[in-house]
Amino acid sequence: MTKNGGEALRVACLGAGYFAQFHYDAWRRNPRVRLVGSCDRDREKAKATGLTAFGDLEHMLKMAKPDLLDIITPPPTHFEAITLAISKGVKAIICQKPFCTSLEEAKEATVLAEAAGVTVVVHENFRFQPWYRTIHQALNDRLIGDVLQVTFRLRTGDGQGPRAYLDRQPYFQEMPKLLIHETGVHWVDTFQYLLGEPEAVYADLRRLNPAIKGEDAGYFVFDYADGVRALFDGNRLLDHAAENCRTTLGEALIEGTGGTLTLSGDGAVRLRHFGNVKPSVLLAAQTWNGFGGDCVKNLIDHVVDGLLDGMPLENEARAYLKVIAIEQAIYESNRLGTKIREFAHA
Repeated sequence: MTKNGGEALRVACLGAGYFAQFHYDAWRRNPRVRLVGSCDRDREKAKATGLTAFGDLEHMLKMAKPDLLDIITPPPTHFEAITLAISKGVKAIICQKPFCTSLEEAKEATVLAEAAGVTVVVHENFRFQPWYRTIHQALNDRLIGDVLQVTFRLRTGDGQGPRAYLDRQPYFQEMPKLLIHETGVHWVDTFQYLLGEPEAVYADLRRLNPAIKGEDAGYFVFDYADGVRALFDGNRLLDHAAENCRTTLGEALIEGTGGTLTLSGDGAVRLRHFGNVKPSVLLAAQTWNGFGGDCVKNLIDHVVDGLLDGMPLENEARAYLKVIAIEQAIYESNRLGTKIREFAHA
């Protein structure tokens, strides 16, 4: 079913940089969507998408009249793009993470959208990776009993030497906050997806490569009321056993009273029951389309189906404010060297 008894959802995209390729590909593979425009300050990049190209967002919104705007640009552009889209009658927005430049700005954008009846979903896609959907279902089915701890070891293997990140995302070198703000925030959201909201956080961050400005290694630990702990152990200089370190970006271990779930670098999820040696396969390794198990398309399909079929949406802006607040607490914990129990009100 498409909207209005058959008409496709009209989608326009702001941004045509490196990661935008995965968005355009995902939109093109959704039969309920019609792409109506691409906008980038470098109009040649917009032209390269094969869509009607614009160099100015206001012009695109006026001419293309999209139902949904997909914002695939850096945080400094988000607030202006959201407010402009609201003023031009766009009824739904997907906005890439990090969402806006601060918690305060993200709150203001959220309030404005809610007042106008505009749906805003943050493009936080890791929870839509097939391995985390599989793990989530396994936890719901209590396949490992009571969960006691979760560990994710991020090992991207792209952070060594003076040329770190330059071939793909050179702006990483200039980011004052890198490991958590750009990458680790995925697991702030994913841990919440798997375990719920934490009670407290402790962090220890550091910079190992002098060629960059931000942190590229460190830990954060989430405390939960029932004694569960979730550990993010990140180091961008090291790798893990995978043909492509960007498939999962690392390895995970979810341990409970009845067994253990493991995520390997090829995207496979295995279950080993307590006391046993041999695991069984819950999700086999396979060749995935797109990025990270096709999670961009999975999120986009989720939003389209939610908008057209009235299903509940994950990662709406209001809920995502808590992710931003917890990210802030991680940096504050590292600065103070202490556990943070009170997150900024979100």
